[in-house]
Amino acid sequence: MSNIVLFIVIGCIAGILSGLFGIGGGIIIVPALIYLCGFTQLKAQGTSLAILLPPVGILAFMDYYKNGNVNILAGILICIFLVIGSVLGAKMSHVIPVGIMRKLFGILMMLIAVKLIFSK
Repeated sequence: MSNIVLFIVIGCIAGILSGLFGIGGGIIIVPALIYLCGFTQLKAQGTSLAILLPPVGILAFMDYYKNGNVNILAGILICIFLVIGSVLGAKMSHVIPVGIMRKLFGILMMLIAVKLIFSK
C-alpha cells in the first residue's frame, strides 16, 4: 500500500476512534506511523504534533520540524481524514451501547500496549 493511501487510512481510523472514544494522536497515530509506515519514534511524534498544530502544539512542532522529524505530507493527509473520520466516529458513538463502548476501548488499549511492549 502506498504511503499516501496509508496516511489517508490512518487519518480515517484515527478520526473514527477519536469521535468514538475521544482518543487520537499518541494512542492511534504515533503507533500507526511507526508500525505501518516505518517512521522512527521521533518522526512519528513530530508528525503527530503537525496534525495537532492548529489547536495545540505549534512550539513543539517547530522544534521537531527543525530537527527533521516531521513528514508534512503525512501530517496534512492524516489531519484532513482525521476530521472526516471523527465526525463518523462521533455519530457511531451515539448508537453503540455504553457498556460495549467501554469494552471496545479497553480491548483497543490492551492491543496497543501488547504491541508496544513486545515489538522490537
